[in-house]
Amino acid sequence: MSAELKAVPKAIAGPSNFLDERLGGANALKRNLRKIFPDHWSFLLGEIALYSFIILLLTGTFLTFWFKPSMEHVIYDGPYSPLTGVGMSAAYASTMEISFEVRGGLLMRQMHHWAALLFVAGMTIHMLRVFFTGAYRKPRELNWIIGVLLLTLALAEGLTGYSLPDDLLSGAGLRITEGVAISLPLVGTYVTFFLFGGEYPGEDVISRFYSLHILLIPGILLALISAHMVLMWVQKHTQMPGKGRDNGNVVGAPFYPAFMAKAGAYFLFTLAVVAGLATFTQINPIWLFGPYTPADISAGSQPDWYMGFLEGALRIMVPWEINLFGTANAGTLPLSVIIPALVPMGIIMTGLALYPFLEQWVTGDRREHHVADRPRNNPHRSSIGMSAITFYGILWLLGANDEIAANFHISLNWTTYAGRVLIFVGPALAYMITYRICLGLQRSDSAVVSHGVESGVIKRLPHGEFIEVHTSPAEDIEAHMRGKESVRMLPVAEDTSGIPPKGMRGPLGKLRARMSKAYGGEKIPLDDGHGHGHDEEHAAIGTGDDDRSLTH
Repeated sequence: MSAELKAVPKAIAGPSNFLDERLGGANALKRNLRKIFPDHWSFLLGEIALYSFIILLLTGTFLTFWFKPSMEHVIYDGPYSPLTGVGMSAAYASTMEISFEVRGGLLMRQMHHWAALLFVAGMTIHMLRVFFTGAYRKPRELNWIIGVLLLTLALAEGLTGYSLPDDLLSGAGLRITEGVAISLPLVGTYVTFFLFGGEYPGEDVISRFYSLHILLIPGILLALISAHMVLMWVQKHTQMPGKGRDNGNVVGAPFYPAFMAKAGAYFLFTLAVVAGLATFTQINPIWLFGPYTPADISAGSQPDWYMGFLEGALRIMVPWEINLFGTANAGTLPLSVIIPALVPMGIIMTGLALYPFLEQWVTGDRREHHVADRPRNNPHRSSIGMSAITFYGILWLLGANDEIAANFHISLNWTTYAGRVLIFVGPALAYMITYRICLGLQRSDSAVVSHGVESGVIKRLPHGEFIEVHTSPAEDIEAHMRGKESVRMLPVAEDTSGIPPKGMRGPLGKLRARMSKAYGGEKIPLDDGHGHGHDEEHAAIGTGDDDRSLTH
């Protein structure tokens, strides 16, 4: 074994030497096995989505052995006696068979459903972590866009899978899907007939959704996840600011064996959580809902959480429509459906995809960033993010306005009116409150760096005043705070002739200059002390022999 190989830990040197003697490429293997991963807890949030996707693939494969994606009419004769003799689709009957006749079928169904919810939730929380820490900046813009596409496809995957059992609850969601599709200008009728194979409900929607759900969308998801992981592996990892961390290094543990062991344990933990939820928490009991028929509807029906925003947008939208050429016969644009279906989703997803480039345009910052920001240190970005969360959250909450009205004895109309106001006022308030909180947290950091932290030691000065002694913060905490970097600003000052810099001229340039001035710059300097030397004076006075110390 070479001297170079001996310098590598035995856990890596052994497999590397074994494979090199047979396949070659030991250097590449050693380099990748020794790749450093940062150890901050927030970097594991994306792992939840990845492991949930693996569970989805495994449980989904199990379910395909028994599920029949057909709308053929059958009469139920299974063990669930309340539905004996009831007509239903073959899809619903096969789902009942999986639930009551296949060994472990109900557990697999529920694990699949819970994993789907966790998959979207994991992607969402991972995306928020990347956004609030600025980890989407150069050179990771492409990976950020891939992540936005993954989230969009995950919503479509959830929608198609939710509809497959053909029960009454999923049929209500399918009816909304048909209403949205047929409302699209020009192409709505064609899209609807393509999905349903004719007039709603048609005979083909389950089989076509099935193909989308198990083949097309998962294939694209798998390709994008692979590309996402490859880019993440090739590019240097972001890391939180701290001692010894900068744009030129990564501080953490190697992929093998440390991170691999951690990831393996985390996967098992995720699997245990999903299995525990599936075992002890019932979800989607289709036998209680019954088979779907277009003439029936259930009260209080709610979609899965990730589609709640669409439900809320439809419920609070005012009943607007446009009759082309002044007559309904020439064509009607139902804005009460088109706007809720396209605008909220369009605002959020388009805004997410464009944000790295808009921020770069506003700040002029084209540097590579490998150290993440603390959310408080970019208050405008954090405020924008909280505004988007509030916008989404209000729509999600109002997707259950009938349940809110019924359980809290509030007029359903008033919940709708309140939602129409809150959807505009809420994000604005969230922006202002978040901005002030970020500035307050920056002032707190400045005070800690300037004056230290409270020690719990009380001193009495010679003239009788009591003070609390402050001590320097721990080295790693101080390094974490001092990792703050001010947000870049464009040069907007005019030259001696009063001419603005190039790119800052004209209406668009002036707007860009104003946005850069507001968005960038140092809001609260880190060494901005508020005591004006008062604490230092007390510290100097408090070293006399007449001091008396008290501790809490």
